[in-house]
Amino acid sequence: MEYVSEIGFLELKGQGESAQAAITLLNRENVDLIFLDIQMPKLTGIEFLKTLPNPPMIIFTTAYSEYALQSYELNVIDYLVKPIPFERFLKACNKAKDFHALKQGGNKALPKTEEYFFIRCEDRFEKIPYDELLYIEAMENYVIFHTETGKRVSYLTLKAVEGYLPTDTFLKVHKSFIVSIPKIQSIDSDGILIQGKNIPISRALKEEVTNKIVNSRLLKR
Repeated sequence: MEYVSEIGFLELKGQGESAQAAITLLNRENVDLIFLDIQMPKLTGIEFLKTLPNPPMIIFTTAYSEYALQSYELNVIDYLVKPIPFERFLKACNKAKDFHALKQGGNKALPKTEEYFFIRCEDRFEKIPYDELLYIEAMENYVIFHTETGKRVSYLTLKAVEGYLPTDTFLKVHKSFIVSIPKIQSIDSDGILIQGKNIPISRALKEEVTNKIVNSRLLKR
C-alpha cells in the first residue's frame, strides 16, 4: 500500500493479512474503500466479501487474473493484477472517488470544474462527459442517461442524480426527467425538444422551467 500516501484523497486507516484483521478494522473505523487481496488465510477475499452485509467499496488486488469475472459479479470497483503500476492504481482510485461522490451527491452538486462523472452499468463503469449528456430519464428503479453517443442505464434514483449535477446546466422539468439546458432546441406547450425527443414539463414546474430557460435569455423588442 505504499501508493496510498501518494494520492491526496486517500487516508490509510489500517491494514492486515487476514479476513479477521479486516473485520476488526471495519468494526473500529469508518471505511469507504478496501483494497482486498483474493489470496488470504482461511477465507479468500471473495469469500470474505460475501460475508459482509453492507460492504464498503472494494478494489481487488491479486496475482491471479482468472478471478476477474467472478469479482465483477460482486460489484467491485476494480480488479488490479500484481505487480500493479502506479498509473493503474491511480485509475482505480479515481473510479472509487467518482463513485463515492455519486453516492454522496444527493446533498450537493459537483464543482463546475468537473467535466465528467462515472456511473455503474452492470459489471463496468461508464464515463459520462457533461457536454455529451442530453437528458436523464427515470424508469422504475433505474435511471437512463441519454447522451450524444447512446444511452446508459444505471441502478440509481433520479433524486441522487439531480443533486450531483451542476444546477446552472441541468434542470429537473418533470418527476421523471432532467434536461441539459444547453441541449434544448425549443420549448412549447407540449414540452421540451432535444434531438427529436419531446420531453414533458410538469404543470408544477412549468413556471420555474420557463423562467430559468427562456425568460432570462429572451430577446425582446
